[in-house]
Amino acid sequence: MNLRPTARLTLAALASAALAACASHPPPPPAAVSPPPQASEAPPPPPSAAPTPQTQSGPLPGTVQDFVINVGDRIYFDFDRASIRADAAPILANQAQWLLRYPNVRVRIEGNCDERGTREYNFALGARRADAVRSFLVLHGVPAGRITTISYGKEQPIDPGHDEQAWARDRNARTAIVEGAR
Repeated sequence: MNLRPTARLTLAALASAALAACASHPPPPPAAVSPPPQASEAPPPPPSAAPTPQTQSGPLPGTVQDFVINVGDRIYFDFDRASIRADAAPILANQAQWLLRYPNVRVRIEGNCDERGTREYNFALGARRADAVRSFLVLHGVPAGRITTISYGKEQPIDPGHDEQAWARDRNARTAIVEGAR
């Protein structure tokens, strides 16, 4: 058996396959363009796309993060006051709604004060602030047994500054979730 004719035949087949692969093909004809719709015609509906799965963005419902980010866990008080300010009432109303939606959640209201005043006075003022928040939540339907209070007085400032802006931030009540959140 002679390998030369076989080798020639193989080379010829490979060359023709290579040429066929390199050959240019004319582009497909353009799609037929339809005339614009007349005033009485409705445009055709857009092609339907397969629905894309929606991803969860933001915190999961019922979590501590959901409460802090979407509801708000802190309200602020005026100097030497324990009454709920007008700007705090919507936050507390949202807290009450959230707590009613998640009945296994228990919270602790933490009353805080700025650095001015005696330690004893600020503990008492912080307790009044925490009690004011607790009363608001109970009046809005949250069972009292799910809420505890504590006063930190001036012991846990959230702003290290020593001016009115820092003191305004330190005069607050924080609703901390202590049990039952996802």
